[in-house]
Amino acid sequence: MTATATHVRPRRPQRRSAGTVAVGVVGELLITAGVLLGLFVVWQLWWTDVVAMREHQQVLASLDWEAPPVPAPAEEAPAPVERRDPPPVDPQPAFGEVFAQLYVPRFGSDYVVPVAGGVDRRQILDRLGVGHYPGTAMPGDLGNFAVAGHRTSFGRPFHQIADLVEGDPVVVRTATTWYVYRVTSHEIVMPWQVEVVSPIPGLKPGDPVPPLTQRLMTMTACHPMFSARQRYVVHAELDFWMPVSDGVPAVLTDAGVDVVGAEGNG
Repeated sequence: MTATATHVRPRRPQRRSAGTVAVGVVGELLITAGVLLGLFVVWQLWWTDVVAMREHQQVLASLDWEAPPVPAPAEEAPAPVERRDPPPVDPQPAFGEVFAQLYVPRFGSDYVVPVAGGVDRRQILDRLGVGHYPGTAMPGDLGNFAVAGHRTSFGRPFHQIADLVEGDPVVVRTATTWYVYRVTSHEIVMPWQVEVVSPIPGLKPGDPVPPLTQRLMTMTACHPMFSARQRYVVHAELDFWMPVSDGVPAVLTDAGVDVVGAEGNG
């Protein structure tokens, strides 16, 4: 008796339903979007810092400024005189002109950033560091020397602005002069509250300006972190000034800030 061969028909592959295909496509798009979002976050939070900090260093290194004298040991020379008479004041800078350096011991002994004319985001804040509000006072002048900087990304020069406390020194150096301010207060305001950078903070635009008697400084940055919904504002007042040729302010040397090294290395 012979066995009869059984012919087995191959099974046809199941066709995927339109819904299954759609879910797969959406899933792949979500994965792609997640990868792109991750790359954007890396670019925004890390790579922009790398590029901006490198540019800040190059700008500082390119400044053809006289280096201050190397501080002598305390037992060999007296500390430089802290002057409180009216200081010299430079003219308003051109847009994009780097006219000052900013040192904040609270932000670290290696902290130094350029200060340039203007507060345009792309051309100044994203590239050059800290921007000076046009028309506000210059360092040491009567009125309000007002500046802006990023808290996150692009070098984040004001990342630690909320850590400043009353009495902290904020030091501005121009080509010839040190200006040492002391923090007096801080506040959080809305973006349209531009009176924080008025010659007298709080003075509304259009209000008459009384005779100026204080030499103030205002630092502004976006608030909260990773948002531009509000502004974090720190106010300070000039404590003293001194010529660069006299040496380095004790508030920097006491904090371990290597001013000569910072300038030489950018």
